[in-house]
Amino acid sequence: MSLEKLKLSKQLVASMTDAGFLTPKEIQAKTMSRILGGQDVIAVGPEGSGKTTTYVLATLMKLKYAFEEAPRALILVPDAEHVAHVLEQFKLLNRNSTFRILGIDSTGSIENQMNEVTDGVDIIVAVPDRARALYLKLALNTNKIQLFIVDNAELIVKKGLQLPVVELANSAYKSQHVVFTEVLHDKLNHMISPFMKDSSVTIEVDELGAGDAEVYPQMLYNVPNFRTKLNLLTVLLNDTETFDKVIIFVNTRLTAQTVYKNFNHINAQEIGIYKPLFFDDAGFDSLDEFMENPDSRILIAANENFTEADLKGIPFIFHFELPEQKETLIQRIIKRDETEDAIAINFSTDIELAEVKKIEQAIGQKMQVMDLPEDLKIVDAAAKPKKKKGEEDEEQSDRGAAFHEKKASNTKNYNYSAGTKAKMTYKKKKGLS
Repeated sequence: MSLEKLKLSKQLVASMTDAGFLTPKEIQAKTMSRILGGQDVIAVGPEGSGKTTTYVLATLMKLKYAFEEAPRALILVPDAEHVAHVLEQFKLLNRNSTFRILGIDSTGSIENQMNEVTDGVDIIVAVPDRARALYLKLALNTNKIQLFIVDNAELIVKKGLQLPVVELANSAYKSQHVVFTEVLHDKLNHMISPFMKDSSVTIEVDELGAGDAEVYPQMLYNVPNFRTKLNLLTVLLNDTETFDKVIIFVNTRLTAQTVYKNFNHINAQEIGIYKPLFFDDAGFDSLDEFMENPDSRILIAANENFTEADLKGIPFIFHFELPEQKETLIQRIIKRDETEDAIAINFSTDIELAEVKKIEQAIGQKMQVMDLPEDLKIVDAAAKPKKKKGEEDEEQSDRGAAFHEKKASNTKNYNYSAGTKAKMTYKKKKGLS
C-alpha cells in the first residue's frame, strides 16, 4: 500500500518520503480515513506501531489553514518526555512551519506558558494537569478546538491523570475525540466514556515481533488489584500436588515480605524468601540451597536483588508483579535446554497490561489468558468494612489457605487447558517438578 492511499496532501506525502516512511503502517491505513472523516476513534496498538505519526499527519491534514486566535488541536500526553517526542514528529513532518505548535509540560513557568498560549497558537501538545491549570486560569480557550487527542492513554491512567483529561474533553465538547493507547481496559474505558461519542469506533492493531528465541508457555491471570493477587496466589498454591516446586517473583524485598506473611506458616519449612530483608524471616541465600531442600516448595524472590540467571529444575515460574524491565522476565522464560520444560504464570492488573503487551510483542506470541478460580475472593480495594470487636478479620482468615487442608471446592478449578495439563503431567513423570 502506498502513502497516496492515506489521502494525504502532496506536501505531507513528500514529508513522509523524505523522513523515510515509504509505506503506511497498518494502524495508519485503518484509522486515517476515519479520523479525517471526523469520526471519534479509539486506536489500540503496541509501541512502535506508528500511533504518533498517525495523529500528527491527521492533525496537519485537518487544520486547513493557520493563525486563528485560539488553538484548534489539543494533544494530551503523559509527561515531558512524550511532549518532546511529539514536537519532534511535528517538526519532522510540518516542513514549511505552517502551524504554530506549542509544547507544555509541568516543568516550565506557568506564567510564561500563559503568555505563550494567549499570544496565539494552533496546536498544543501538553500534559493533562498543566493544560487543566491553564484552562482554569482562562489562558487556554477550548471553544475553537476541532481535534482533541489523547496519546498513551494507558500511561495517563497509570499516572492518575484521568480527571484533567475528562474536564478538558468536556470543555471541548464540539471537537472530535481521538484516543491512542497500547491497551484497553476498564479504568481507561471509565476515563474516556464521558466524552467519546456513541458513534465512535475502536480499531486494534496487534503487531507481534518475530520472537528470536523459544520460550516456555506463558499464562496470564488478569485481576483488579494487589490484594486479589494475594488471594489468587493462595488459591493456586493450595494445590500442593501440582505446585510442588515454585519460585515467585516480586519487584521489591518489602513486597517479598508482604507475600511471605500472607501465608499462615503451618509448615515453616515450605516457604522462604531469597535473601530476606529481615533476619527473622525464613529464607535462602541461594537458589541451589532452595532446590536442595526437599521440604521447601515455594521461594519468594525480589527482582531488585535476584541475580541468579539459571532457573533450571523449577517447573513453575510465577511473576506476581511484572518487572520494570521486560528483558528481566524474558531472560527467565527463554528455553535454553531442550530437555528442560517449565511454565510461567503471570499476574497482571489492568495497569500492568501495557507491560504484558510489550512482553508479547518481544517474544512473538500471546500469553494464554486463564479463567479465575470460581472460589477466588475478588477484593474491592476501595471498600474497608468495619470489624466488630472480637470478630475474626475475614481477610486474615483468607490468608494462609495455601497451607490448609484442601477443600473440594477449590481443588484444580482454574481451567488449565489439556495441553497445559499434559505438560504438567509430563514434568511429573520426568521428575522435573
